[in-house]
Amino acid sequence: MKLIALSDSELIKLYLDGNELALKTLILRYEKRVFSYIMLSVKNRELAEDIFQDTFIKVINTLKSGNYKEEGKFLQWVMRIANNLKIDYYRKVQRMPTFESSDDFDIFDFISEIDPSPEQKIIMNQIYEEAKNIIQFLPPEQREVLEMRIFQGISFKDISELTGVSINTALGRMRYALINLRKIIKEKNLVLS
Repeated sequence: MKLIALSDSELIKLYLDGNELALKTLILRYEKRVFSYIMLSVKNRELAEDIFQDTFIKVINTLKSGNYKEEGKFLQWVMRIANNLKIDYYRKVQRMPTFESSDDFDIFDFISEIDPSPEQKIIMNQIYEEAKNIIQFLPPEQREVLEMRIFQGISFKDISELTGVSINTALGRMRYALINLRKIIKEKNLVLS
């Protein structure tokens, strides 16, 4: 039986039944796509290799623990793990993420300085925390797309792959997230200071 011809689901079942080559086949099938995605995001080969390795360690542990639910979306699941590990890395390394402006939504427009004063750092941290709190009022699908786009700088193409929806759906969720944020800010009379 040629493993390469089997579906992801069949390979996972074989691996869980003790066939280590089935896992190797799965990894080889997707390693270029997963590594390229990570590399595009982090732009550092060593870091990309670390995240790639951690991704498949988590995949293996999840499969072995029986916590993987087969839905025919193995690659999307792996990409989401890679994305989450990348986010975890940046959370550890950077206390204040870089924001990317989108549309004309002004609460995320920060002026970056090489060395902001302590007062500016405090203000930026307060605005960041207030923005994160406001975002929690959004529906989960909108919040997910907004966080990926604004806080992580992920392209809509990658967001659509990670979430398993079309690019148009991802764009729509972003649009509604921004509309809903404006409503929330207005309804709650919030001021980001």
